[in-house]
Amino acid sequence: MGLFKREKTVRYQMRQKMIAIGDDYWIEDADGNKAFRVNGKAVRFRDTWILEDAHGKEAALIREKKLSVRDAVKIEVGGKEYKVKKAMIGIRDRFVIETDGKNLKAHGNIVDHEYEIEQDGDKIAEISKKWFRIRDTYGVEMDADADPALILSITVAIDSFEHGH
Repeated sequence: MGLFKREKTVRYQMRQKMIAIGDDYWIEDADGNKAFRVNGKAVRFRDTWILEDAHGKEAALIREKKLSVRDAVKIEVGGKEYKVKKAMIGIRDRFVIETDGKNLKAHGNIVDHEYEIEQDGDKIAEISKKWFRIRDTYGVEMDADADPALILSITVAIDSFEHGH
């Protein structure tokens, strides 16, 4: 069973192919309630999204940075900054999420939305299509004590890499 205990998880529903800069859409919880909104229209700069909670309050800022060596996406959540980058190794389905504390990793089949996010070797979130039978939809299941704004922002950031922005 591992360290990822299923009783204490929260699941969200994401739509693939919806994440284009300038778009906005709702992320729903497992019961179909609107939980977070990815807002790409609120900002003048075309490389930024705001993740808002159901009440329209900003939960995270997600910004693409075109760097000279390789692209990264910056996430600001709760006053902390994270940087999502593709791992330099030859493995293409691997991302590292750098922060001033402990780094997180995402690995698996990123393109097919079947991957995990790990912190210190423990799985804290799983991204998969297996929970929802709706076309172009995938789920994000995370530990109940994980920060949903951070995990969902990481997912949005990784999606933006895969859609060639």
